[in-house]
This record gives sequence, structure tokens and C-alpha cells, in this order.
Amino acid sequence: MSEQVNNNPPVEKPPVEKPPMEVDIHQLLKVRREKLSNLQDSGKDPFQVMKYEVTHHSKEIKDNFDQLEGQNVSIAGRIMAKRVMGKASFCNVQDLPGNIQCYVARDSVGEEVYADFKKYDVGDIVGIKGEVFRTQKGEMSVHVGELKLLSKSLQILPEKYHGLVNTDIRYRQRYTDLIMNEEVKDTFVKRSQIISAIRRYLDGQGFLEVETPMLVSNAGGAAARPFETHFNALDEDVKLRISLELYLKRLIVGGMERVYEIGRVFRNEGLDTRHNPEFTLMELYQAYTDYYGMMELTENLYRHVAAEVLGTTVVPYGDQMIDLGKPFVRLTMVDAVKQYAGVDFATVNSLEEARRLADEKGVHYEKRHKKGDILSLFFEEYVEEHLVQPTFIMDHPIEISPLTKKKPDNPEYTERFELFITGREMANAYSELNDPLDQRERFLAQEELRAQGDEEANSIDEDFLNALEIGMPPTGGIGYGIDRLVMLLTNSPAIRDVLLFPTMKTLDK
Repeated sequence: MSEQVNNNPPVEKPPVEKPPMEVDIHQLLKVRREKLSNLQDSGKDPFQVMKYEVTHHSKEIKDNFDQLEGQNVSIAGRIMAKRVMGKASFCNVQDLPGNIQCYVARDSVGEEVYADFKKYDVGDIVGIKGEVFRTQKGEMSVHVGELKLLSKSLQILPEKYHGLVNTDIRYRQRYTDLIMNEEVKDTFVKRSQIISAIRRYLDGQGFLEVETPMLVSNAGGAAARPFETHFNALDEDVKLRISLELYLKRLIVGGMERVYEIGRVFRNEGLDTRHNPEFTLMELYQAYTDYYGMMELTENLYRHVAAEVLGTTVVPYGDQMIDLGKPFVRLTMVDAVKQYAGVDFATVNSLEEARRLADEKGVHYEKRHKKGDILSLFFEEYVEEHLVQPTFIMDHPIEISPLTKKKPDNPEYTERFELFITGREMANAYSELNDPLDQRERFLAQEELRAQGDEEANSIDEDFLNALEIGMPPTGGIGYGIDRLVMLLTNSPAIRDVLLFPTMKTLDK
């Protein structure tokens, strides 16, 4: 980290400080507070600094070094490393896009400022004005002319020498994780870029971004348990939404032909590498198209976002290379189960036969499950893990698709697909059911499942049925798991890695 400069080169570099074997953390924290107290007593309270003008960031200086060499810049950031060497010192300052070395000499900043600087701690936030130059070893740096303490760090950054690696601390203290792990910061910068790219693409396709309620009386549109609360002002029980679907379809009824929403949904379910009870969902609906139209849109959207954010449509994920540039595979659920489980549900004519096959293959089912449910269970057991490259699984059984149009030539199945990549469901799409009489029958079937103990079954939504009776045009709709898309494009193994503040169990007091 330490470098020689053209003027006043250090005679000898002292050895790099080694972390002590045993440190009294309370004493170190006490020293930091004493330093703050001394600054305040001397009229240099850093917390009274209101603003600081920043003209450049570290990456900008490095990327444009030839133009900026010899020019004065103003930067601000956190001290991440510091070495004091008599009359001249070095520190490394980290800002949003990166970090840069700064050379602090007593003769340049003055004795008083230099004396204060020597007492600064790793973690302190400083403002620096100085000249861009290159050291004798070629390190792009800033020769400090003015130095100001903008905020005093009263805590000690964890794992100073090895980075923050404890995953529990990383998730609970994301602010520290962002400071210590550059790749984490890059993930969340990319997350923002991904969402912005999605918006630009859809806006360019004539879609309108809208907002729908989060607190609802009837949480429908997906198979999931909702969170429930009480609205005191109206003395009514309400739920947090589990889906965006039913309100967005109401807007299609109202004549808004292309709509989308990116927002939080809430499902009262467990935690694992793919699931968080609070996550980001995007749903879009387009009038006068069907699920084939949604397939075309999805392929184009994924390619556009990958190319814009990553500069390529071939994406590394774990030990695989995911090719988003090739046409996505299209496979019916029946054919997929036949291919990977060796069971052909096209020849299964009764529930009893489906149960017998499940028993033979060790596929667990419940008494309430029908033939279509058992097909879905076979798919989950035998197929999902094999769908690494982008694959549309089409034509789901009607039993698990209560909001989807039937296939005209085979009413046991529906015009629905799910997109799978890396063995994970990435999107779920329908030719939307717009027959209000059929929809009521589907809702009644869901109510029966709820009565049998299925807490994830839908309830009848009379206002939504009324909207369908007014008339909804043929419509294609799809829901995308934004967090899983970010996982894919940032090569992140767990959903917690792409959520700034994932759900965590409260620590015991």
C-alpha cells in the first residue's frame, strides 16, 4: 500500500503492522471516544461538518488519469488503510466505485493538520483536496493539499486484515459488509442497474408502470400463506399481498393495455437459499396476446438486460455457463416428466393410476391431491434440478393453475409456462383466464381445497369476478422473481446475497 513519491521519498518503509494476538476491544473503543472528545473540545467536532464538495471519485480519476494528472481534485471517502512515516504518510480512501491512495505530507497540509491526521483511525471519513500524480512505483494517487475529517468512526471495522467473512454478521450488518467486501457492493450496484434496464426495456415496449395496494382484504394470485394484521382505523383484518396479479388484471379490464409493477410481496413461508418471506416481484400484463407472446417477451427481456448490464448474454453461474443468447428450450410438463422420470402421464387416465405410479416411484402425495397435482409432484422430484439452461416448461395441469385458460384441445391442461434456469423457477406466465363463469368455478374449487386444510389455496374475490364480468380482453401475463434474476446475473448462490437486508431471526437479548 505504501509508495515512494518523487518529492521527500521515505528513507525506509517500516514493517507492516501485524494484528495483535489479543486486543482489549473495549479499550480500543474507549480510545476512539476520547479522540472524538478531544476534537470537540478543540472546536473540531467532525459531526458539525454540514457538507463537502466532491468533484471526482476514485475510479473516475484512475480511468481518466492522463487527462487529470497534475490537476486538482476533491474526493471524499472512508480511510481503509493508513501508514504514518515521520513527515509523510499514506492512506487509502474508499468511495462508492473503488479506492485510491493518498499521500499526506506535513509540508503540504501544515503541522496542525498533519498532527491531527496521525490520530485518525481506519474507518474515519475524510475529505481530501489535492493534485493527481503517479508515484515512483506507478501508483495513481492524490497528493493531499487540504484534509478535513468529515465523520469519526467510533467502531472498529471487523476482520481488518482478512475481510468480513462471517455470513451471519454480513447479513445482519450489511453496512459493514458493503464497506469490507467490494464484490458485495458490486452486486448491489448491478441489482440497481438490472432493475433500471428492465424498466427501460418495458417502457420502450409501451408498458406503463403502476402501483397497486400492499394491504389487501383478499390476498390472491398465488399459492402462498399471507401475513395478516389488523387495521385499527377501520377495525378490519387485512393481509399483506402475496402477488400483484389480481389488481393488475383489473387495470387491463379498465383499458390499460400494457401494465407492469415492480414491488415487494410477502409470503409467510420458510427461509432457504431461494426463499425470503419478503421479496421483489415484477408482474406485467399485456392485452391481446397469450402465453406464447409472454415467451417471446421474456427471451428478449433477459437478453436485453444481460447485454446492457454485463455486456454479454453468456453468464457464468457456479461452474456453469448460462447461454441466454440461444433460443430457450420449450418442453411440456408431461414431456419433461416422461424424459426425466420415465413416466408418461399422457397415458395416465385415472387418479388411481397416478397414485399407483407415485407409490412405485416414491413420490409423496396427499389425499386431496388429484392427477394433475401428482404430475406436478413428479416434475418437482425428477425434473427441476436438470433444467440448467433456459427452459420453458409449458402446459401445466388445471389443478395447479386456477387463473389460467384451458388448452382448447386438451382441457385437463392450461396455457401456462414456467421459466427454469439453473434448476430454479425464474418466471411464471399464463394466457390469462378471462371467462368469469369458469373463474368462479376455479375459485370454488380452491375454496374446497382450503376447507380440506390447504392454507395456500385462493379465496373467492368477488370484486375481481365483477371486473371479469365487465369484460377483460385476451391477455398474456407473467411474474418474474427479480431477486432470482439478480442472483443469476451476479453469480450469487443464495437469495440473501442479493437482498440488502434479508430477513433474519432476532438475536436473543
